[in-house]
This record gives sequence, structure tokens and C-alpha cells, in this order.
Amino acid sequence: DPERYLHPDSAEPEDVPEGAVWICPMDPEIREDKPGSCPICGMALEPEMPQPLTKVEYTCPMHPEVVQDHPGNCPICGMALEPRTVQLEEANPELDDMRRRLIVSAVLTLPVLLLAMGEMIPAFAHLFERFATQRLQWVQLVLSTPVVLWGGWPFFVRFAQSLKNRAPNMFTLIGLGTAAAWGYSVLAVLVPEQFPDAFRNPDGTVPIYFEAAAVIITLVLLGQVLELRARSRTGAAVRELLGLAPAIARRIEPDGTERDVPISDIRVGDRLRVRPGEKIPVDGVVLEGRSALDESMITGEPMPVDKGPGDPVVGGTLNTSGALVIEAQKVGADTLLSRIVQMVAEAQRSRAPIQRLADVVAGWFVPAVVASAVVAFIVWATVGPEPRLAHALVNSVAVLIIACPCALGLATPISIMVATGRGAKAGVLFRNAEAVEHMEKVTVLLVDKTGTLTEGRPQLAEVETATDQQDSDQLLKLAAALEQQSEHPIAAAIVEGARERGLQDLPATEAFEALAGRGVRGSVDGHEVALGAEALLEAFALDAGALAGRAEQLRAQGHTVLYIVVDKQVRGLISVADRIRQTTPDAVAALHREGVRVVMVTGDNPTTAQVVAEQLGIDDVRAGVLPDQKAAVVQEFQQQGEVVAMAGDGINDAPALAAADVGIAMGTGTDVAMESADVTLVRGDLRGIVRARVLSRATMRNIRQNLFFAFVYNALGIPIAGGVFYPWTGLLLNPMIAAAAMSFSSVSVISNALRLNRVKL
Repeated sequence: DPERYLHPDSAEPEDVPEGAVWICPMDPEIREDKPGSCPICGMALEPEMPQPLTKVEYTCPMHPEVVQDHPGNCPICGMALEPRTVQLEEANPELDDMRRRLIVSAVLTLPVLLLAMGEMIPAFAHLFERFATQRLQWVQLVLSTPVVLWGGWPFFVRFAQSLKNRAPNMFTLIGLGTAAAWGYSVLAVLVPEQFPDAFRNPDGTVPIYFEAAAVIITLVLLGQVLELRARSRTGAAVRELLGLAPAIARRIEPDGTERDVPISDIRVGDRLRVRPGEKIPVDGVVLEGRSALDESMITGEPMPVDKGPGDPVVGGTLNTSGALVIEAQKVGADTLLSRIVQMVAEAQRSRAPIQRLADVVAGWFVPAVVASAVVAFIVWATVGPEPRLAHALVNSVAVLIIACPCALGLATPISIMVATGRGAKAGVLFRNAEAVEHMEKVTVLLVDKTGTLTEGRPQLAEVETATDQQDSDQLLKLAAALEQQSEHPIAAAIVEGARERGLQDLPATEAFEALAGRGVRGSVDGHEVALGAEALLEAFALDAGALAGRAEQLRAQGHTVLYIVVDKQVRGLISVADRIRQTTPDAVAALHREGVRVVMVTGDNPTTAQVVAEQLGIDDVRAGVLPDQKAAVVQEFQQQGEVVAMAGDGINDAPALAAADVGIAMGTGTDVAMESADVTLVRGDLRGIVRARVLSRATMRNIRQNLFFAFVYNALGIPIAGGVFYPWTGLLLNPMIAAAAMSFSSVSVISNALRLNRVKL
């Protein structure tokens, strides 16, 4: 309990954990290996609170509602549980155990198979002449028993759990089939005289199926090994992201010395040196130096990004050229990389709506297969060729073995796991599987203008006064003083423009108030100052007068115009210009090729919005829309039968993002708004929406392929195994072939899902 040693004055020495580091609560950079006083403030040093161990939880890829704090098997489907969060370490005890059992079982099964098929192989025919058939049966019994009882032990454990939990699954079928084949064969060797004639061959011998039981177990083990290996690859993209974070960072100490420390020791406020070729250790801001950073693994953009003093940097990105000194701002679980990994992990465990059909079928699947096996046994035992009961047993076992509900259950979640990981590498983060499914269906995309179509970094363009007697710098000073209280990009442009014009000492603002969709107002130097668009003038019942014409001219050039109101009189206007992103025209064209209608929804003036829309080929414009009115625009299109996606900054557009079928948060770097939308684009431009659309379409196509394969496989496999076509074709399915087909079905579904890693975005 860490509470026992928080205060060294009251704690016994044995209460402090071994290796504790003593720090000052006021100056945490002071770190000692023993108790004492802080050399800066004199306070008693305290043991540093130990970092809590990360609790690893395990869940089932097919049933994410199953969660436990230790590895094991799913009580519903019997599959091996996986960590909920992908870990950098790829060790898989389940895979190691299955591989070991497979090797031993394969070595023992091969001679059993050769003995069973020996009469048909001339090279081994002499063995049957020298040894009695019963002796060879005993050899098969001895060799196959370890395969079935030891190699297949995990399957029988899961078989028993399925009965105990009343949750039949694929291991129910495997357990029934192999136990029937092996148990029957054991009795045939031990007490052959007890078998009726219906079980005997024409020569009077009782057929045995040790080779079928052993081969089935070996093939199922092979299928499990292949499946576990393939499943481990579904988290490769996230592990690649995890591997971006360096283990060591070079910290600059308060005295100017530098030393390498583990990344876990970095605290907010630490200064870190990043040399050329090294990775940025944590999220922060550049203090010194200039360089180009490769952010491709975070944003999906191949071009390096120039960084200098004041620019944000993201942990895990690569410093390609110059040396940097950065200040740590977010560490540990708060970094962008950690949040991406957590978000992807949660999305991978969510369930898509298309999964509901598979869930319904899977719930009835195993009972239906058992019933089919019983029907097959009865039919073959009644009207089948001699030996009837032997044929009945073989065909019923084949029905049990070939059926694989695992392929049906894995069809959707495996594709979702691969797709969300692939999206993360391209800077597209899906919050859940439902967002992946809905993105494909989007027909209308609503986009904000500032920061989405444009760069989101407007610059001050014009300052004009209502009369020649007024000082434009004085008006700008009042406006900048007011806007320095706001975090809006336009406000930042006005403040920065004022400083560039030498207006450094801005007066203080009192009674500041933001008027949603209209502007801001407050008291500056004894004057009542307000700044905003036409909606502000309407609210104050003011007329722009002669400034209205000039404002319209500036809007025709794509400028955003704000009026300056001082003491309830319109004194002038300010215009800012926000350049269109270079990538936006191509992105809009790509969305049109995808069949998506693009609609601009902005609070800007209609003239300015129309200019931007015409340059980009936007389909429709809704201008002068207040933030709380954007949700109504979303609902308007939904009522027309459209599937609507809304792209915004994730904060001001929160109501519209929530109302849309798919909410898309546009973000850049560490400012990404992950908490407010179904899809988050780490790099805030429309090309990310195109990537999300392409990935969604590829994923849903992949899921449909998996479901089709699983349904068709079982629809054809079960009748063939039951001998439905025997009267016309003489075709019977050996249980060994059925086992191979069963294993192949699951591996095929996973392999098909892994193709999503190669989707070009």
C-alpha cells in the first residue's frame, strides 16, 4: 500500500520499498537515493509514488464481452483469450504449447497412418504378412493414444467446458467426433467379440479408426497453430506503432548536464535533446533548433514536416536532420501515440452491426450440426451398405468434424482488427466497428470551412476605418486586446497581425464574453468593444453603413470580414484570409468519384463561402449557420434519406458530430480531438476522409467474403460429409479429410482478412 510510506517522518524504514527514489514535492527534479532535505527549498524528501503495474485484461476476439485478468479460454467458443491491448512483446504461450503438441502428435500419427493404409502400399504389404492384424491394431492403439489424450487434451478440456457452460462450440464437435472414433476403436481392439455383424467387414473383422482420430487431432492442432500465428499478425500494425516509442531519452538536467534515462522517468516540463536520426521520445514543443520530422507512421503523410521553436512534436516521430531541444508536455498514457494505440485496441474489440446475423446463426449452429450427425447415423444404420453401423459411425463423425462455427464467428471481428490497425498506420482512427461499417454507406459529407477546407491558420489582411479621421492601428489594438481572450483561429490571426504591426503592449480586457455564432465583446480601456460578423450588428441593431460595400468586395476575394463596434457604433472592419489547403481540391474530386456529395456548412458569410465553394467544386453551401444550427442541417439531409457524415473540429461542432451517422474529427498533431467523433483523422485534411472511405469499403467487402465463405463452406461440407451424394456419385468424405477442411476454413478466413493490410490508401 503506497499510503504507508508517503511521509518518511512517520514511516518505518522497512515500509519503504527497496530501490525507492526520494524526491521533493515542490522541486521534483531533485532525486536522491536516500531520505534528506531538498537543497532548494529545504523540505523533507518523500519516496516517489511507485508507478502502478499496468493491468492486462484478456478477452475473446469473437466474444468481446468475455473479459478476465488472466489468460485462458473463452467459456462460450473455447478460443484462446487475447490481451485487450496489443502489447509490444509477441510471446504467445498458447501458440508455443500448440506447436509442441503438434510436433509430438505428428511424429506419432505418421506411423499410425502408414499402418492403417499399409495394405494399399506395396512397400508395406509384407508387414501384414508377417504380423497378425490384431498385433498391428495394438501398435496403432499404443501410438494413437498419446496423440488423442495428450495432444488433444486442450480440446477435450474445452469440450467439457462447453458442456458445463451450456455453450456448444467447435470444440464440442471435435470432442464428440474424436472421442467417438477413438473410443469405438479401443473397444474394437479390446472386446471385438462384443460387436454385432453390422459393425464387421465381410471377412469378420471389426474396422478400427485410430488413424482417423489421430489425424483429426493432428490436423486440428495444425489448424490451431496456423490460426494463432495468423491472429497474432492482426495486431502487427499496432505493435509497429508501439515500437515507435524509444526506450531511452536524453534529458538535460537543471545544471546543464545531459544523461540518458528510461522513457518512464520523463516528467512533464523536462527538457530533452533529440539528435539527428533519433525518435521524439514524448509529445512536446520545440525550444531550440530546427529540423524536419518524419511523421508518416502517425499521420500517413510521406513528406517530412519542418519544425522550429514553438512547434509541437509528437512522440514516436523521427528526427531526420537537425538537433532539437524539446520540452515534454505529455508523457506516458497521455501521449498521442498511446492514445492512438488505446483507441485502436478498443475499436478492434467492438462489434459491427453486420455481426448480428453471424451471431444468430452461430447460436443455433452446433445443435443443428449434432442433429445432422444423429440423422446421418440413423439413415446410414438403416439403409446404408454393409457394414451399416461402421459406415454410420464414420459419416456421423465426418459431419461433426467438418462443421466449423469458428470460421463463421471470426468472419467479422478478424477483419475489423486488421482494418483498424491498417487505418491507424494511415492516420485514420475508427472509434468502433460500427463506424467502419457506416463509413461505406455515407452519401453526403458536411464539412466546415475553417481548418477543414482551408489551412485553419488565417492571417490578418485588411484593417479599414469607417472615416478617415480614425486611426486604424488604434482600432486594431482594441480588437486584438479583445481577441487575445479567445482561442479561435481568427482571433489568433488578429492578435498575431497586431504584434507584427508593432502593437505589442495590448491593454487588458474586462467582462469578456463570447457570443456564439456572432462574435465577442468586452471592456477595453473604458470602451465597450465588440467584434463580429453581420449577426453581431443585427443583435445590436446597428447598420454597417458605407463599410458594407467594402466588406462585400473583400468577401468576393474569399476574405472573412469582422466589424469593429466601439461604444455601440460601427467604427471599422477587419478582414482575415485563410488559404485553401493544397490537398483539398484533389480530395474533393476523389470524394466525388466515391459518389459522395460534399456540402459546406459554415458560420462564415455567404459570399465568402460561395467563393471558396466555387474554387473547389463544392456541391452545396450552407453559410451563416451557427454552431447549434449545424445539427439541424444534419437532420435535414437525414430526413431526405441520406447517410450523413459530418467533419469538424470535434469541439464547436460537437452537436452536429453527435447527430451525424458518422462524426469525423479533423485534427493535427497533438491537438487531435479523439474524444468527440466516430472517426478521427490525425492529419486534418479531407484526404483522410477519402482514406477512411476506401478502407471502409474494402473492409466490408472483406467481411462479406468471409461470411459467404463460411456459410457456403458449411452449406456444402455438411451434406457431403453426411453422404447425401453417395447414391449418385459414390462419394464419401473420410473424417481425416473433414478435419483438414475444418482447419482450412478458419485459416482461410483469417488469411483473407490479413489482405486488408495491403489495401492502398
